[in-house]
Amino acid sequence: MRLPSLWSRQDVDPFRSLRREMEDAFRMFDSGLPTLNVGARAPAVNVAETANAMEVTAELPGVEEKDIKVGLDGNRLTISGEKKQESKREEKDWHVEERSYGSFYRSMSLPFTPADGSVEAHLDKGVLHVTVKKPAEAASSAKTIEVKTGEPPKADV
Repeated sequence: MRLPSLWSRQDVDPFRSLRREMEDAFRMFDSGLPTLNVGARAPAVNVAETANAMEVTAELPGVEEKDIKVGLDGNRLTISGEKKQESKREEKDWHVEERSYGSFYRSMSLPFTPADGSVEAHLDKGVLHVTVKKPAEAASSAKTIEVKTGEPPKADV
């Protein structure tokens, strides 16, 4: 007795459609990643909080301060700009000319609305440093919660 076949032909790969779906998913994921020297990309950003301020650093190598815009709309901080880089080398019998253009944009919500004049931005060696001073009510409202060991108390129902 012969068992019925799940596939009509012997040479059909039962995992072909699954493999195709996974390849498509990886291709779609990979297409969203930034590429070198082409198009728009978000700069690497670090955000730290101190008692009195939020400190944001963004890596912007090769970008001049005139090509960077730092904006504040309510509690939304934005960093945007454009990178324009050209290099030209002439050695021996060959010439190399490379151009790199691309815009960038990064936006983040702050946990408070900063006061006017409380944001400072400085560019130093390809790193943008943005300091946003907290308003007095935000700085004083921070609380530390004690962590206790053991089971939590039962809630009365």
